[in-house]
Amino acid sequence: MEADFVIVGAGSAGCAMAYRLSEAGASVLVIEHGGSDAGPFIQMPAALSYPMNMSMYDWGFQTEPEPHLGGRRLVTPRGKVIGGSSSINGMVYVRGHARDFDHWAESGAAGWGYADVLPYYKRMESWHDGGHGGDPAWRGTDGPMYVTRGPRRNPLYQAFVDAGRQAGYEVTDDYNGEKQEGFGPFEQTVWKGRRWSAANAYLRPALKRPNCELVRALARKIVIEDGRATGVEVERGGQVEVIRARREVVLAASSINSPKLLMLSGIGPAAHLAEHGLEVIADRPGVGQNLQDHLEIYFQMASKQPITLYRYWNLFWKGVIGAQWLFTKTGLGASNNFESCAFIRSRAGVEYPDIQYHFLPMAVRYDGKAAAEGHGFQAHTGPMRSPSRGEITLKSADPKAAPRIFFNYMSTEQDWVDFRTCLRLTREIFAQEAFAPYVKHEILPGADRTTDDELDGFVREHAESAYHPCGTCRMGAADDPGAVVDPHARVIGVDRLRVADSSIFPRITNGNLNAPSILVGEKVSDHLLGRDALPPANDRPWMHPDWKSSQR
Repeated sequence: MEADFVIVGAGSAGCAMAYRLSEAGASVLVIEHGGSDAGPFIQMPAALSYPMNMSMYDWGFQTEPEPHLGGRRLVTPRGKVIGGSSSINGMVYVRGHARDFDHWAESGAAGWGYADVLPYYKRMESWHDGGHGGDPAWRGTDGPMYVTRGPRRNPLYQAFVDAGRQAGYEVTDDYNGEKQEGFGPFEQTVWKGRRWSAANAYLRPALKRPNCELVRALARKIVIEDGRATGVEVERGGQVEVIRARREVVLAASSINSPKLLMLSGIGPAAHLAEHGLEVIADRPGVGQNLQDHLEIYFQMASKQPITLYRYWNLFWKGVIGAQWLFTKTGLGASNNFESCAFIRSRAGVEYPDIQYHFLPMAVRYDGKAAAEGHGFQAHTGPMRSPSRGEITLKSADPKAAPRIFFNYMSTEQDWVDFRTCLRLTREIFAQEAFAPYVKHEILPGADRTTDDELDGFVREHAESAYHPCGTCRMGAADDPGAVVDPHARVIGVDRLRVADSSIFPRITNGNLNAPSILVGEKVSDHLLGRDALPPANDRPWMHPDWKSSQR
């Protein structure tokens, strides 16, 4: 088997590249180890806690014991299915803040500033605000990726925004438009009641073309001859074979699996590869380093009124909601139920938001376990730009073995300062007048936890990953010894090999990572095709005029 381009991974970026490369007339083979994304668990938005916890759809990764979180091992779900993690994620759509991308450009990823990426965001989107306001001039209208807003029928969604306003924060109509900072409606990758994953948006249309094909196989390593990538060695049906690339090989296997595949192919820190008996083809010490994530806690309040989603948390109502969704694609099953959000700054002197909120009108955990107290609601919150850095390394040279995942969460004093601030600011928001009719008492952390030590203890015990791993094949200048890929996503030191997924982020973006991961696939497609990048935008994003002197 051979094609112009061989892409490893049918995830967010891989699907986007398959679509754009095949659209341009190139032949494409996409290698994916996971299976079909058919069935209600993936396609029904409200069922999002299921696929994330099903071995059929998830790689089942776990971290090493995290020393600053009491030695806990945290789950690290990654989609092992058509659509990758876009098929098992929470469907939250956040572009990231303009300054995130300017920071990328300033740190050596030339051509990735906000002015450069905004045209790609517009190209990939089909934005539908449902008549709820927003910034149409900043948004795309005819891209493959449908972005919508939930109906926000529950009064708690509005109470959250009102409480933010009462606490003195900005309100924003469109955090993906001119102004990220503030409280407002959340956006989701849902279309006509279905999860609009990268598979639905990009891969299915691409596979209808004669020049795009999907290969179900496990990638073992990249085949490199005379310093040039020529194909991918895969295992399929018990047989090992090579799929050849006439033009380039592109790794889009996730921030966990892309560095693993590079190392198995002899690209990475030389001493580490030697430990595992792997021949060194390119000594790139940055491979697997710079691992970042968002850590969050679920701040839970008990509700005075029985208006939360808890009333549907039984077999009867789950059946009713499921049936309504199956037959009509409407109702509570048709939303991820994250319909209000906020981005705020933790203190004066922080230029742009560094705390995010997801608001949910129910007190529940990601694994689907409801709070013991019945009716409640919660905000998921945590700092956006942790200074902690971890790493992905090999446990063994066996391609079937999971790599060693170590985030090194909360390893700096700043992490603790930021998290305490987060908890105290959240408590203040829930104390506002808008929540007076609804708040009974605080479930978690619990109103009695007020000192630094008590809040730290809560974080140590209860912080969970927001499942936003990235950064392990960092993009930078070609002469940067710590960079893995250059600004065109080419692996430095090997020809005809690129990496295009969240692993190339120099630094984690503000918010959820699905949108910027797809963006990487969109932009790298143009580099692969040798096209000029889209002309930069001139739009000026909103920055808080008093950020130097004021927290809100």
